[in-house]
Amino acid sequence: MFIQTEQTPNPATLKFLPGREVLGAGTADFTNPEAAANSPLAQRLFAIQGVSGIFLGADFITVSKADEREWHLLKPAILGVIMEHFTAGRPVLTAPASAAAEEAVAEEDQEIVAQIKELLDTRVRPAVAQDGGDIVFQGYDKGVVFLHMQGACAGCPSSTATLKMGIENMLRHYIPEVVEVRAAQ
Repeated sequence: MFIQTEQTPNPATLKFLPGREVLGAGTADFTNPEAAANSPLAQRLFAIQGVSGIFLGADFITVSKADEREWHLLKPAILGVIMEHFTAGRPVLTAPASAAAEEAVAEEDQEIVAQIKELLDTRVRPAVAQDGGDIVFQGYDKGVVFLHMQGACAGCPSSTATLKMGIENMLRHYIPEVVEVRAAQ
C-alpha cells in the first residue's frame, strides 16, 4: 500500500491519501481523542504523541499536530498507523458521523439559504477538500452567513482570507442579500 502525503496551506496539518476510500461520502472532524470514540482509525492516530486533530474525508485523512512537534518525527508513525489500519481491513467508523448542527432558518430566508448551500457544495467545498479540509454551513441571519471550518482549514493562517476575500465575495456576487461571512465557533 502506497500512501501519498500532501502539504496543506496550514503548516500544522498534512493530508494523507491512502489511495482508497476513507469515508466515501461525508466528513468527520475529531478535535480531541474523546470525540473520536466512533472511529478506531482516529483513536489510533490520537495515540501518537503530538497529534492534535483528525479530519476524515471521502478519500483522505488530514492530521493536525501540536506546535511543539515536528513532522519528520510524526509522519512515519502516522503512515504506519494508516497503513496497518487499512491493510487489516478495520472500519474507519463504527457508527455514522454525527451531522453538523445547523441553526434554524427563518421561513423567509429558506430560498437564500438554499442558494448559499448550493454555491458552497458546488464551488467552495470541492476546492477546500483539495487542501484537506471542509467548510460547513452553520446558519444565516440578517445577511450574515456563518460557516464552520474543519480539517486543514481550522486554524489555518489563510482561513480568514479564504472566508472574507474568497467565499464572502463570491456569495455577495451571486446572492445580493448576503452582506458578510463569519466563522462559526
